[in-house]
Amino acid sequence: MQRWRGLEAVPPGWGRCVVAVGVFDGVHRGHRQLIARAVQEARQRGLPAVVVTFDPHPAELVRPGTHPARLSTLDRRAELVAEIGADVFCVIPFTEQLSRMAPAGFAHEVLVDKLHAAVVVVGRNFTFGHKAAGDVTTLAELGRRFGFVCEALDLITERSAGAASIDTADEVTFSSTYIRSCIDAGAVRDAAHALGRWHRVDGVVVHGHKRGHDLGFPTANVACPPHTAIPADGVYAGWFGIGGRRLMAAVSVGTNPTFSGRVRTVEAYVLDVDENFYGHEVEVEFVARLRGQERYDGIEPLIAQMNLDVENAREILTAAGAATGPDDATAGPGPVGTG
Repeated sequence: MQRWRGLEAVPPGWGRCVVAVGVFDGVHRGHRQLIARAVQEARQRGLPAVVVTFDPHPAELVRPGTHPARLSTLDRRAELVAEIGADVFCVIPFTEQLSRMAPAGFAHEVLVDKLHAAVVVVGRNFTFGHKAAGDVTTLAELGRRFGFVCEALDLITERSAGAASIDTADEVTFSSTYIRSCIDAGAVRDAAHALGRWHRVDGVVVHGHKRGHDLGFPTANVACPPHTAIPADGVYAGWFGIGGRRLMAAVSVGTNPTFSGRVRTVEAYVLDVDENFYGHEVEVEFVARLRGQERYDGIEPLIAQMNLDVENAREILTAAGAATGPDDATAGPGPVGTG
């Protein structure tokens, strides 16, 4: 798969293509359905499939300081898009100039003049242009005017969707906003159901206060990029990925209240492995929440709880096996508590 940064990266002599447009943060089940449809249409027409996304998130420019929590890095998004079969992953810098472009200008300059789109596939809730003035009806009209077909797909919804652990209606729409709300509530199984895989954060292992080492539970302190969607404070069963390996871990998210901590961290205690991970790029996947963050009166009760957390994490991860998400995990124990 080719990766383009900006429309100036479109190669000379580029012909027609099928384009899927969206932010695609998380590349969740709804996004995958949309991108897969674009790939299918492209194969039928003998054209390349181009996935267009934006960076930074449009909300950051339109409403500075309100950047939504990021479900996936651009590199991770590209990996997931490639798995679906797209031929090109095109990242368009979301600038002030682009934000002020009228819907017709965006359609002509981006979709027609630069990308030569034959078909444009979007979600039913897609908006574009200055102040989100354009929608799928607008895009269809512009398609008839400029010579491309607009196909809008309905969003994926499910009744109940296993989301009892957060405040939702009986029917939920699988969207990035919904998934962020699950993660913010610590409902990582619900998030995984909508994503189609365990929620993952990427980062570099950095030095911490070494309290875990002193307690007999040395942890990898994972520094994540800004705006990363990190689950609610608590302890989780999770997978620790490094160098192609996937290791069992008990993951703590929070401020270490027993030690009067104030800085929020992600710390992974990797089970049955005694290695130095400092400086390595790693991934942490959240499988189940074991409990909320608690303050303990002394070291001994904390150590006792940590031993229990490790065993609970081991049991859950052993049951999950090689599953990539809750929908294909083997039957096993769910979260021990919701915190």
